[in-house]
Amino acid sequence: MTSSKRNPDLCVVTCALSGVLANRSQCPHIPYTPVEIAEEARRAYDAGAAVVHIHARNDDGSPTFSPAVFAKIKEEIRKRCPIILNFSTGTNLEDVTDQCTYVRESRPAIAALNMGTMNYSKYSEKRKSFVFDMVFPNTYGKIVKLLTAFNEAGAKPELECFDSGHTHGVWPLLDMGILKAPLQFSFIVNVLGGIPPTVESLQLQKKIALDLAPDSEWEVIGISKCQWRMLATALVLGGNVRVGLEDNFYLPDNTTMARSNGELVDVAVRMVRDTGRKPATVEQAREILALRADA
Repeated sequence: MTSSKRNPDLCVVTCALSGVLANRSQCPHIPYTPVEIAEEARRAYDAGAAVVHIHARNDDGSPTFSPAVFAKIKEEIRKRCPIILNFSTGTNLEDVTDQCTYVRESRPAIAALNMGTMNYSKYSEKRKSFVFDMVFPNTYGKIVKLLTAFNEAGAKPELECFDSGHTHGVWPLLDMGILKAPLQFSFIVNVLGGIPPTVESLQLQKKIALDLAPDSEWEVIGISKCQWRMLATALVLGGNVRVGLEDNFYLPDNTTMARSNGELVDVAVRMVRDTGRKPATVEQAREILALRADA
């Protein structure tokens, strides 16, 4: 499907249900099992999200890349709602065999693609030490392997860019023809090692992306309590938005923990409407993001 000029008032709301790092000791409402993930997807859909971003977990909450678990998650979500599925493929490993397999077998509408290597850390000002400190490796060789699987499955790449170099680094993939416009960018802000959560950051990322591929769609992913300010910025700049327990546990007062992903989507949808825009339906989001017809 090709992109077309669309109503700029529409906004695609995505919900990232669990992530891979957070656990129930931090937030008791994070879903682990396929049924729990599907129930959270339904809550997000009922609140107005058009897309859910999926990480798979074992029943004990540990991360898994099992194709069978991803297939079960898809099955359970489809019993409950028609929301668009976006599967994560992020891994610290160079071997992406499992990721390629579940994308090919389950054929999600969208598959997330991390666009560059970076320091990926979290620092505690209270403890004066790092909570975690690692390198997140995403070589072009790894990216090309994943993109090949995406293309075979008809899954739209969601280009996850943690810094401006990641965004600009898309151009060789366009030149190779392995990545084709219209593109879908996600600008992640406030990860230590990536771009900071400022208006200027989003303006820069948007400019780089649209200079490369003018018909591209983009969204903001604000990590932790900056999320609501960054959503407001994206809404004013014409972007799409993502919320969810993967990114931030708290409602806008920054002290009340959300009891479900649906509560976070409720706030995002209200913000969309308060800025004079409208949350896109699943059908509208499919057209806006140029997804395949059966996605």
